[in-house]
Amino acid sequence: MMNLQQLRYFQALGEELHFRRAAERLHLSQPALTRAIQQLEAALGFPLLTRDNRNVALTAAGEQYLIGCKSILTTMEVMTERARRTANGEMGQVRVGYTDIAVAGILPMVVRTFRTAYPDVTITANHSCSQAQIDDLESDRLDIGFFTGPWSQKGYETCIVQKDAFVAVLPAQHPLAAKTVVTLADLADEPFVLGEPRFWTHYHAHLYGLCRTAGFEPKVVQYASNNEGILGLVACGMGVSIQADSIRTYVRNGVVIRTIDCADHEIPTIGAWREEPMSTVKGRLVRHVKALYEKPAGAGGAHR
Repeated sequence: MMNLQQLRYFQALGEELHFRRAAERLHLSQPALTRAIQQLEAALGFPLLTRDNRNVALTAAGEQYLIGCKSILTTMEVMTERARRTANGEMGQVRVGYTDIAVAGILPMVVRTFRTAYPDVTITANHSCSQAQIDDLESDRLDIGFFTGPWSQKGYETCIVQKDAFVAVLPAQHPLAAKTVVTLADLADEPFVLGEPRFWTHYHAHLYGLCRTAGFEPKVVQYASNNEGILGLVACGMGVSIQADSIRTYVRNGVVIRTIDCADHEIPTIGAWREEPMSTVKGRLVRHVKALYEKPAGAGGAHR
């Protein structure tokens, strides 16, 4: 039975064509190398070398066998290195979920810096609403979710990664567009364009709570599934909207963004993941997120 050690021995001898030099290269005694090659030839049933007192040469079979040895040993080295890097979390795949707010804010920086540090890790990113991400975390279809908080559940860990102020999204020709700052009262009687309730449940909990502090509920005339749709409908003059400040990333012609005078109200985006069990590569991303966003002792608030 042949083994990898015999293949390494034969490769060294086949390249050196000298027993003493090959033995020195292998940190092995010459008699031990001679025995190993004899055992390999006996197992194969044909000679790999011709030798006399002065010369060693490969047989035709030996030349072919050397080519195969090099290929096998190189493959083993590559396979071992890939396995080592996978075990260390330097290779593999991690599944990430994100909302419109997250991808307009922190997510690109998180992914970019992580991929710079670990270029051989594949990040599979999936856009979905907050509740869908929670469901996917619970059914192990997602490793880390970035969605609207707050949220907590036993067996999960969360980290605030983003806090957005609320802003008014207005048609460019709207009378309120002339203002630098608007109040919630300014928007009370306006028609609203909002996200589909079944997808924007977590966001709407914040939004409707905010509006109730000013004594009204939005009069919704149109729903859209995402930020692009909301902006498009506002640009059409269908109504106004209140969104997270990160929507500025999507700004388009026909729409203006104005600050709302409600500084005490912010909407958080959290990173969330199962505590255990955790794959090594997932652990790498979790530690990366924590290093970026967890508040050190004595530090100020979460990153905006």
